[in-house]
Amino acid sequence: MKQIICSSTFMLWLSVAVSAQPAAAVAAIREVDLRNDLYALAGDHFRGREAGTLDELKTAVWFADLLRKEKLLPAGDDGTYFQFFSLWRNRISGASTISIGNRPLSLWKDVLVAQTAAADLNAPIVFGGTAGKEELDKLDCKGKAVAVLASPAGINLNVSLPDRRYPSYVLRKYAADLWARGAAAIIFVADEWGEKSWSQVEPALQRGLYDIEDGPNASAVPKPPVIWIHGRDADLVKNNASLDIHLRVERFEYPSVNLVAKLEGTDPVLKNQFVLYSGHNDHDGVRQPYGNDSIYNGADDNASVSVAMLAIARAFRAKPGKRSILFVFHGAEERGLLGSKWFALHPTVPKADVVAVLNGDMIGSNTPDSAALLGRIPPHRNSSDLVHIALQANEEGPRFKLDTSWDRTDHIENWYFRSDHLPYARAGYPAIFYSTLLHPLYHTPMDEPASINLPKLKRMTEWMYRTGWKLANSVDRPKVDPGFRLER
Repeated sequence: MKQIICSSTFMLWLSVAVSAQPAAAVAAIREVDLRNDLYALAGDHFRGREAGTLDELKTAVWFADLLRKEKLLPAGDDGTYFQFFSLWRNRISGASTISIGNRPLSLWKDVLVAQTAAADLNAPIVFGGTAGKEELDKLDCKGKAVAVLASPAGINLNVSLPDRRYPSYVLRKYAADLWARGAAAIIFVADEWGEKSWSQVEPALQRGLYDIEDGPNASAVPKPPVIWIHGRDADLVKNNASLDIHLRVERFEYPSVNLVAKLEGTDPVLKNQFVLYSGHNDHDGVRQPYGNDSIYNGADDNASVSVAMLAIARAFRAKPGKRSILFVFHGAEERGLLGSKWFALHPTVPKADVVAVLNGDMIGSNTPDSAALLGRIPPHRNSSDLVHIALQANEEGPRFKLDTSWDRTDHIENWYFRSDHLPYARAGYPAIFYSTLLHPLYHTPMDEPASINLPKLKRMTEWMYRTGWKLANSVDRPKVDPGFRLER
């Protein structure tokens, strides 16, 4: 070598380059174990593992017994595998009333309430038609309820679950301008897309919003009312009628739980530091039928990562690293990353002792040789050191072709913001996110164990393990990049 490169990234690379993974540990990651664990966790017995339900708690007890059998040490609260936390659900009360002119509208049947917030309003309705810029500019919006004929014009619906996301995209299309011009409420008249999405979004809107105790009470933030009516009722908003709306919000507490376990390292000093593996156990539970099924088992999302973490634990048990390994199986990810928000705020080990967070979400689908590592490129990259180690582990092991497009700020799916690494990154932990990305079975009852590409799941598991092994045995620990700041 003609010159010595002095950089923290290079020195970190040098410190881990000698940390080859032991063959016995890699061999402990077996496809048959992944399959057996996957079929058990993502079977109908657990009814889709919905957060805040007895099904999630039943899953947690069963899973904790698996951790005990695998000889992982409890690392939750009070010497257990459990870290319980409360979900706070805010929903529109059935005592709420909405009427247009002299006609009362039946909640959820005649009208959808698109924002969960209390409101009392009586306002004249102005009709904006399809609400192009010229039409909007002519409207006197101040203090009025603005009625708009919904339209997909200008909206990119080449996204996952377009039926469920359409109403939010329509609101985004108009909200900023209408609120800036003083609109008191928005009434969307459903078009063909709106009618198709009605049955898809109604259960979620009825459920309302969830948060944790330490999070903001979303329903307490004042929001102007946003409602949807059917296209057949369009004449209601065309004749100088008024909107009379009285929304009440109910609040309920539900239990949820993170499962936390560890394997101790071998170094007398470094064993007090932790490489944290992150995934979530919950999914969507039993919901409206889709196809021939109503149990959303979530085999890829995210049983694939839960069973991968079990396999990684077997590998580290076969050959422990110098640092300890912490496994956090989050609850309530599907409610808004709530389990990881809770753990990032209330870690069961000192935050300063967590070396890095390796999060996975959906790692068993799509083409055999493709994958993604999110948090790899700015502004999502919060640790160049950590990214370097993960990329090196990929080159040494599975050699996936990595798709970086999903890590871009202009990617329509905003995938970086939709998994459990996010609260850790925001809280200052070095964090990255492994995924094999979305597919047509996402959030449908067809996301079943039989759909998983088991050889690919094994390779993804090995990649995550190899990264963790390097982190567990390196002299240095990855640093958070100076000035890290997400775009939103």
